[in-house]
Amino acid sequence: MSLSSLAVFLGLLSYSAAARTLKATTRTPSTQTFFPPNSFQTFEGGVDHPLSRRDDASLADSATAYVQAQLQVNSSAVTFKSGYASDIVQYAYVKQQHNNIPFVNSVANVAFKDGKVVSFGHSFSKPTSIASSTPSISIDAAVAAAEKALNGKYNNIPATLEYLVNSDNTASLVHVVQIRNKQNRVWVEAFVDAHSGQLLSTIDLVADAVYRVLPIYKEDLTEGFETLTDPQDLTASPLGWHNDGTTSFTNTTGNNVVAFYNELESATTNQSAPGLVFNYTQDPDLEPAQGMNIDASVTNVFYIINTIHDVSYRYGFTETAFNFQQTNIQSGGIAGDPVLAFVQLDEGFDNSAFSTPPDGQSGEMALLLWDQTIPMRDSGLENDIVTHENTHGITNRMTGGGTGRCLQIVESGGLGEGWSDTMADWMEQSGPTIVDFYLGTYVDGGVPVRSRPYSTNSTINPYTYSSLLDSGEVHGLGEVWANMLHNVLAALVGAHGFSKTARTDPSGTEGNVVFLHLFIDALALQPCQPDFLQARDAIIQADQNRYAGANKCVLWTAFASRGLGFKAFDYTDDFTVPSGC
Repeated sequence: MSLSSLAVFLGLLSYSAAARTLKATTRTPSTQTFFPPNSFQTFEGGVDHPLSRRDDASLADSATAYVQAQLQVNSSAVTFKSGYASDIVQYAYVKQQHNNIPFVNSVANVAFKDGKVVSFGHSFSKPTSIASSTPSISIDAAVAAAEKALNGKYNNIPATLEYLVNSDNTASLVHVVQIRNKQNRVWVEAFVDAHSGQLLSTIDLVADAVYRVLPIYKEDLTEGFETLTDPQDLTASPLGWHNDGTTSFTNTTGNNVVAFYNELESATTNQSAPGLVFNYTQDPDLEPAQGMNIDASVTNVFYIINTIHDVSYRYGFTETAFNFQQTNIQSGGIAGDPVLAFVQLDEGFDNSAFSTPPDGQSGEMALLLWDQTIPMRDSGLENDIVTHENTHGITNRMTGGGTGRCLQIVESGGLGEGWSDTMADWMEQSGPTIVDFYLGTYVDGGVPVRSRPYSTNSTINPYTYSSLLDSGEVHGLGEVWANMLHNVLAALVGAHGFSKTARTDPSGTEGNVVFLHLFIDALALQPCQPDFLQARDAIIQADQNRYAGANKCVLWTAFASRGLGFKAFDYTDDFTVPSGC
């Protein structure tokens, strides 16, 4: 995504399209979907909106009125898609529409605090021509065209009719269908022209009791299994981990996740003894599928995903924020979408992935074996990899209002990789000294899967904002962002100390608690297809919203130390901070 020009006025930061772009690499057999340039503004203490004086104004009405006023469009061009309230901010997600048909890639998001707008992002467009809103071809014909072009099968999720803005600024009417090819790990939304039957583009949905497990603060099995009793957080999972709101289970099935071997959804791991005891001993001298190793891995994955659910729930990734649950205990969001975890998936080697369809469809985690050692190694026993993949579900759901469509361009995808590494980093830090973090050392035989550890030491990790120009693909971009966030975490912990109970108690004032609040809050603030500058500004605005800007200078100083300073622009480093810092 192109980076943006800087303007400062009325106490806000505003960004719009700019000069240089990063190159994308794609895995799916189709062209990438075009996304119009976006704009993102933050307003510190907030600004009024057209309905500010109406006490009875709903979130939907307030958001659509604000978008209409800002973009000078009439009410028929705007439709409210979704929204929710956290403990401090209300978030609204709006789409452009024509003849009551929404646009795929022209969206807006507005955040409100205390009745004022605190941030606004949009990618609305003014197409030079718009196709007729009456389709010429049937859904069945569109499905057949997509299946043929993508060498996959329609998954029977109901198709939708939407408009798609093209790179030439025309708008095509499209049938939107989901196509899968499990063998090639392809799962896409396909946009088929509803008049010509041509496949125009795709959106990739894949981002690359008693339990004997690896506690989440441990990286992998080399640090030792432990037996944990009742690790569930009943505030986040009031049904426990083995009840989906309808049925109680004695296997690795529950409300938040179903974990099983390979592609066999019936091959969950059963309790090893009555009373929800899952005590399976992993033998590192055997191959992953031998002895008790499958059950040990499935149990560990079940534990890790449930723990991430509970931690992220405490910090704001709840039902209303589009999380993954079979039954939504609290009102809001769409139910029926626990994470499905495929452990030791037999579809290749040396990889893992998370697929994030829209709210209401299960996210899927694919954990493959690694063949770099003898015996092979199981990524389900590398906690940081499981955490990394699960975090893709969080960031894809929370950015853009639960659609799974808003981290698609290369820079946004890089941010996604960075957030996933950062969550693993956060989970494994154990004290007030934030130590260097190495990702994925177990599966690859002791060699980390990233080029450098994340570090506050610029000799160990020299990456800065300008390093994006040399990073190549999303994982390389992600390393730059994750290292910036590692430095932000270290700065906040240096300023406020470290909480050893942060995973279960989000009420503290310690630096690691503050960090995860800002991490989660900012996801809901930032625009669809964010860039580095916009992601940074969302974090700084999140601090304004939650902590009245108490950490503004700590944040700016940390970002500036890695080139993402106040005047950073177009992948050029800047190490300055705003006046007053």
